Amino acid sequence: MLRPRIIPCLLVHDKGLVKSVHFKNHKYVGDPINAVRIFNEKEVDELMVIDIDATVDNREPDYIMIEKLAAECRMPMCYGGGVKTVEQAQKIFSLGVEKIAISSAIFDDLSLIQRMGEKVGTQSVVVVLDVKKKLLGGYEVYTHNGKKKTGKNPVEFAAELEKLGVGEIVINSIDQDGQMKGYDFDLIGKIREVIHIPMTVLGG
Repeated sequence: MLRPRIIPCLLVHDKGLVKSVHFKNHKYVGDPINAVRIFNEKEVDELMVIDIDATVDNREPDYIMIEKLAAECRMPMCYGGGVKTVEQAQKIFSLGVEKIAISSAIFDDLSLIQRMGEKVGTQSVVVVLDVKKKLLGGYEVYTHNGKKKTGKNPVEFAAELEKLGVGEIVINSIDQDGQMKGYDFDLIGKIREVIHIPMTVLGG
């Protein structure tokens, strides 16, 4: 059994570090580089950096920012935001990043998971599932900062992703985001029952 890991997630918006509530009301909380330095001192297990603007704005990852963060980071770093191709993933890896997080791109082309895994290693391919409760019960996966429904059930989809070869799944609860009330353990438990790969939980 894998031991628990402490993995801070840094949300980058307009080049600044922000925190949100239900994926909205973004509040500036500092500079990403300074945050990396703080977590270096705290000796966290890993760091995740998500550019929440890249996909929404339909632009490429900010390679200059990624290189600066990776150069400062003393622990393994995972980057997500705007990654749509294997070539982009390879370029990001060349900058010193250990893992690539993808989300909306897989809903256009699920084969991206396998193709990316062949180039950078399946253990380095992470899929982020932004999940929200449905009004009449159950859950649904969203993309584009919680604005776009996918019609996917996160439990069933997580099992499908494991079969496709993804190395890790990140479950991000939109309902719990910024609430400081704890994780959605019901959702976590349901997904943990159907997958065996590492799972990281955000929101709460």
